[in-house]
Amino acid sequence: MIPPDGRTLAQTSEQELLASIFPVLPTRPEVLIGVGDDTALLQVPSGAVLVTTDSMVLGRDWIDDWSTGADVGHKVVTQNLADIAAMGGVCTGVVVSLIAGRDTTVAWCRELNEGIADACRAENVAVLGGDLSSAPDDVRVVSITALGELNGSSAVRRDGARVGDVVAVSDSLGRSDAGLRLLQAGTTDRAPELVAFHRRPVARLAAGPDAAAAGATALMDISDGLVRDGRRIATASGVGIDLSRELLTPFARRLETAVGDDAWACVLSGGEEHTLLATFPDDVVPQGWSLVGRVVEGSDVTLDGQPQQGGGWDHFGG
Repeated sequence: MIPPDGRTLAQTSEQELLASIFPVLPTRPEVLIGVGDDTALLQVPSGAVLVTTDSMVLGRDWIDDWSTGADVGHKVVTQNLADIAAMGGVCTGVVVSLIAGRDTTVAWCRELNEGIADACRAENVAVLGGDLSSAPDDVRVVSITALGELNGSSAVRRDGARVGDVVAVSDSLGRSDAGLRLLQAGTTDRAPELVAFHRRPVARLAAGPDAAAAGATALMDISDGLVRDGRRIATASGVGIDLSRELLTPFARRLETAVGDDAWACVLSGGEEHTLLATFPDDVVPQGWSLVGRVVEGSDVTLDGQPQQGGGWDHFGG
């Protein structure tokens, strides 16, 4: 547990804050030089490095009424690790940046650090270092850059889906969006587990390397919704994706008690799920994956042949 600390960043120093943060952060044997120096030094046995980055902004990606600093730390780590897994890789280390107003409390920063450390430690990921910068009051931005390896497999891109492939997902759909809707409606008691998932999504990261080893032809992380992200694979691969209502119905039924008629919108359009979406030759789908459709001739995403528009989150279009 983090002891209470009501001081703001204006009442402490960068050196003092970092001194309380560094001891909590996990490392790995591959880290030759870690936190505390100008840059980290990481031994990469494979010789190839995956790199991705993601940011969260107060008021856009979370609000303090719904999420603690630890929740934010867990979520931003999960976003990045899921992107590494979506290439068929395994994350080895992350670099963290925090840009915060001087009105931010020291306690919140330490909660954020604990959330990042816990999420990384659970996946054997090292925290390699980062950056700390001030901002106007009421501003907070958390950014993580993640590094990963392929461990013998080739990277799986978005542009390899082929007509005749099956479309599958590594886990459930719509949980995060359903939890968000419950928070917005003030009815969190209807499904606390969905609210908890929205605050701290859990990704089955091993499914990414498993998919690569099995021969996935295209792979990505569902961060912006099944339809929107499916369209990204379709566009990159020059194919169509036809989703099956029959195959998706079990996902919607799991959410109906909590969100009623919105269940299908959550399944098709819900973001921040971090389930992996992949296409496979129909004889190599790994255990634990669920079929949701097929790759067809065309250029868009359909549901039983009916075009699906929009869906998911656009940072500028909403």
